[in-house]
Amino acid sequence: MNFLAHICLSDNNDFIKIGNFMADGIRGNDYLNYPDEIKKGIILHRYIDTFTDANDIFRISKHRLHERYGHYSGVIVDILYDHFLAKNWTKYSNESLTSFVYSFYKSLEDNFEVLSPKTRRILPIMIEQNWLESYATIEGISRILFQMDSRTKFKSKMQFAIEELEAFYSDFEKEFTLFFEELRNHVKDKLVELNEI
Repeated sequence: MNFLAHICLSDNNDFIKIGNFMADGIRGNDYLNYPDEIKKGIILHRYIDTFTDANDIFRISKHRLHERYGHYSGVIVDILYDHFLAKNWTKYSNESLTSFVYSFYKSLEDNFEVLSPKTRRILPIMIEQNWLESYATIEGISRILFQMDSRTKFKSKMQFAIEELEAFYSDFEKEFTLFFEELRNHVKDKLVELNEI
């Protein structure tokens, strides 16, 4: 899953949210260098990624993109699924997306000293371009896919995946809805386990 889903699935704990958000940039046992609640967020992130990669519904979405995008298809589905989460946010939270997003940005700024170097670098751009809220629109997802493509020196062709999103919109949305319900149930159990540590 991409940024918004990871944060959304972190319960109401700011430090678990931070750890979950920045986990991709933390390798191996380096997570042990962080405070306990942030460690839990990193562990949760890895659990979510493992669950996602093995999930049959996620694989259906990914397979639809595989011929054109190869090993980038999973990354693209992560981004597309964040679009459906943002678009349908009121199904999953009583807090508005705007309020949730800006509270999270503030939490990152207030805890800047514990952020990973990579997260510190991207934070100003992320806030300025309001990445998390922009996922709710096709235009926002299009910009994100273009930025991701540019990081691969345009080898991935990810910017063109907006075409598949529009062509198979209802299929992707149905798959996301089923997948996210499964994921939420599994994450609830994992959070109970983490909070007992």
